[in-house]
Amino acid sequence: MKINPDSLIDDIIDLAIREDVGDGDHTSLACIPRGATGKMQLLVKQAGVIAGVDVARRIFQQLDSSVAMEQLIPDGAQVKSGDVVFYVTGKIISLLQAERLALNFMQRLSGVATQAALYAAELRGLKAKVIDTRKTTPGMRVLEKRAVALGGGGNHRMGLHDMILVKDNHVDFSGGVEQAIKNVHAYLQKTGLDLPVEVEVRSLADLKKVLALGGVNRIMLDNFSLQDTKAAVELIAGRYEVESSGGITLATLRQYAACGVDYISVGALTHQIKSLDLSLKAVE
Repeated sequence: MKINPDSLIDDIIDLAIREDVGDGDHTSLACIPRGATGKMQLLVKQAGVIAGVDVARRIFQQLDSSVAMEQLIPDGAQVKSGDVVFYVTGKIISLLQAERLALNFMQRLSGVATQAALYAAELRGLKAKVIDTRKTTPGMRVLEKRAVALGGGGNHRMGLHDMILVKDNHVDFSGGVEQAIKNVHAYLQKTGLDLPVEVEVRSLADLKKVLALGGVNRIMLDNFSLQDTKAAVELIAGRYEVESSGGITLATLRQYAACGVDYISVGALTHQIKSLDLSLKAVE
């Protein structure tokens, strides 16, 4: 079954609303007249890359379709402290119900986009592209991967369903990297699935086995040193895409890219981020 990203986002928003609003925002209902209207602004309090405006809009619309948003800054834009991203106007109770939900999504997604932008900038002028992993917040993957792209990074597979990625445990349980690849091809032939195949190698010896066998689209060099990465790229000689992964930081990113790899996957793009400081406050 093909996954519809927009449907997933609707489900995420629906769950967030049910989790936070429940049977009603009783504080707002107690303090604010039902028909009272007002205006709020999304204010940036820290420089970075903004992400999640579309999610915020969907939250407001799902809670109250009469809420109007005036967007001033698009997703993916660089922002600085003092920038106003959007104004929302409507029933005050609806605005207050959506306030924390919109901020929770936007602060985290903007943090991811800002982190991705730092890594992408480090690779400027080189062919390598920094890409994300499956190390995402459960239930938030589609949004976090969109935020990575907004920040200038790339996306690896969405999940277990859209790519074959033979990792160390698959190799060990299969009895070796060659047998694992043979198993993959037997499975694809049996099921009729057309999926790209990537295999992880942990040594130059394993790499040579993969090169001798073939039948893959990309080779992941797992925890290779810079010296071994250079040697691996020379051995692969452009026959397959090459991805470096494992323990690569912002400080070492450019060195690995200079070895000639095509991709560098970094889990920290999504699981070691700091949310961007934003606020949603009432305005006249």
